[in-house]
Amino acid sequence: MSATRPILVVGAGYAGSVCARALAEAGLRVRVIDRRPHIAGNAYDEYDGNGILVHRYGPHIFHTNSQRVFDWLSRFTEWRDYEHRVLASVDGMLLPIPINRTTINRLYELDLDEAGVEQYLERVREVRTPVRTSEDVVLGSVGRDLCEKFFRGYTRKQWGLDLSELSAGVAARIPTRTNDDDRYFADTYQAMPLNGYTRMFENILHHPRIEVLTDTPFEPASATGALHVVYTGPIDAYFGYRYGPLPYRSLRFEHEYLPGVERHQPVGTVNYPNEHAYTRITEFKHLTGQSAPGTAIVREYPQAHGDPYYPVPRAENERLYQRYKALAEREPGVTFVGRLAQYRYYNMDQVVAAALKAAEKVRERLRGGGT
Repeated sequence: MSATRPILVVGAGYAGSVCARALAEAGLRVRVIDRRPHIAGNAYDEYDGNGILVHRYGPHIFHTNSQRVFDWLSRFTEWRDYEHRVLASVDGMLLPIPINRTTINRLYELDLDEAGVEQYLERVREVRTPVRTSEDVVLGSVGRDLCEKFFRGYTRKQWGLDLSELSAGVAARIPTRTNDDDRYFADTYQAMPLNGYTRMFENILHHPRIEVLTDTPFEPASATGALHVVYTGPIDAYFGYRYGPLPYRSLRFEHEYLPGVERHQPVGTVNYPNEHAYTRITEFKHLTGQSAPGTAIVREYPQAHGDPYYPVPRAENERLYQRYKALAEREPGVTFVGRLAQYRYYNMDQVVAAALKAAEKVRERLRGGGT
């Protein structure tokens, strides 16, 4: 497949970069634009002034159960095996999250085996029917005390809403374990790009049929002459907020270098559900395996305004998104894909899978003579 006119890809994050590469390998010319001065979207990482590789937009931990996604990305990076671990600061202790046997035994000064933990949770659960909200999910899983200690305060900071105001899917992302497995994720493939995310994105976009323009915001005139448009930005912005803005949560990142400190904390991330204005601190040397003098951390402060990071999962927001989705389905020559364009709380691997699927649909449309 070949064409003189390029496909315009708006956004050089996961969705845009993966689509661009797949389309270029199908013989199409692709022009990628991004309003930021760099590629890789929110996964962008770089070496700070002290030689430590940091994630500028908060920690990105790759994990997936999809061999197809892992194999596809493996074409563009080597990997460093890494299993992420998170502790939560609760009652003066650092306890494993997701909640597991260690969490419960240490918190309540118990000595339960796996069966004992299961029995304990069975006693404290508050089963609600039907399950509509994240509060229903958490209370039905771990009961009220664990809910208050680990989840309610964190949720209020992260989302600006109570658990009872969020869709059930938010809390369903975090499991509860009765054994001592303290890994944050249980996926088959867990690893970090050996040379960082930005290098991986450079490799993805390094193709003779791909042109990349950063510091280039999308405007309607940008699409003039394009064979097709792949749009990965906020769907409401594309349509000029015709029905009003979709709610997003943003983040403010406070990066700090700590000279003379080998390790600031025992694991990659420590959550603070009930203390401080920030939700968590991540220390990058855990993630990258670097050996460097000093260490680098980032604190995350959720906020209502700023760059859109997380679609807010509430029923009324989904209804508003469906109105924009109906417009998108009638928009000729444009494919909408990615977390912001599809208003979905996607993990990185889910965005890759969605982008590969979207690229295939674009190829099918162009083979059929559409735009």
